[in-house]
Amino acid sequence: MLTGGFPEPYTFGQRLKAYFLEHGNPYDVVHDNQTLAPGVLALQRWGVPLVTTIHHPIQRDLALALDQQRDWKGRLLVRRWHHFLRMQERVVPQLKHLVTVSAASRDAIAEAFRIPAGRIKVVHNGVDSTRWAPLPEVPRAPATLLTVASADQPLKGLTVLLEALATLRKSHPTVTLRVIGKLNPDGPTGARLQALGLGEAVTFEAGLSEAALRQRYAEATLAVVPSLYEGFGFPAAEAMACGTPLVSSTGGALGEVVGDAGLTVPPGDSAALAHAIDQLLQAPELRLGLGARGRSRALEQFSWARAGAAMVQCYQEARSP
Repeated sequence: MLTGGFPEPYTFGQRLKAYFLEHGNPYDVVHDNQTLAPGVLALQRWGVPLVTTIHHPIQRDLALALDQQRDWKGRLLVRRWHHFLRMQERVVPQLKHLVTVSAASRDAIAEAFRIPAGRIKVVHNGVDSTRWAPLPEVPRAPATLLTVASADQPLKGLTVLLEALATLRKSHPTVTLRVIGKLNPDGPTGARLQALGLGEAVTFEAGLSEAALRQRYAEATLAVVPSLYEGFGFPAAEAMACGTPLVSSTGGALGEVVGDAGLTVPPGDSAALAHAIDQLLQAPELRLGLGARGRSRALEQFSWARAGAAMVQCYQEARSP
């Protein structure tokens, strides 16, 4: 039955519970990646060592999605799709071993689920610095911005970036934007793109291989992450690992991830975003410096070896009596 809801987390939890009832527990640790369902919680009650990662509270997505709706029908559909949040709000306070990917997410999760922040361990995501690395032999294209958006959603801030681009083209008429992501022509990005008359200045690419995306980072003058909120922000970390100069919002964990390795602006502020991009377009030496600083930060802070060692400690704690 089509209800407009998203029952998959609950259903997965029930299938997992049934599997363990049939097969027993052949595992040292079960790591749940934000299912947050009663069926998964049952494993903890049965004594199965359980570690749960929450990337960020989906309550943030719900709030931003509701803000974008213009009528009650749209808001109703959004609320129906997010109905699984009620289930998560019952389950999360009962979970013993919680992990998230940033201090910003830790604090947001604690607030959303009404639990002490001290119950949540922070393990930053890792970035493979051998696969995401500079390509010094590839020349950077002039006045070319790159942004990576996993989905055409308000959370990703694409309309904010389009507003900034429209401002920039008054003083930089040749500047263009390459979006790695699929455009929904009927969505807010498509509407804003048309309203601003930026059709010829913006291109969209989807389904790229990892090698092709690395090539795009190497070709770009600079990368932009305009998200209103991110629990971590892989596009920012990947851009830094590739040595691509970066302008980012501070939405959610982005300020924590970027640090001093990029120019940062408040989320949702298109004027500040345009100003920061303009700074980098006019300063080749600053771009080189930020690119090198970003690469160093990715190597030091976001290696998989570091993330793996921290997660192993979480597994050991879950297995302790």
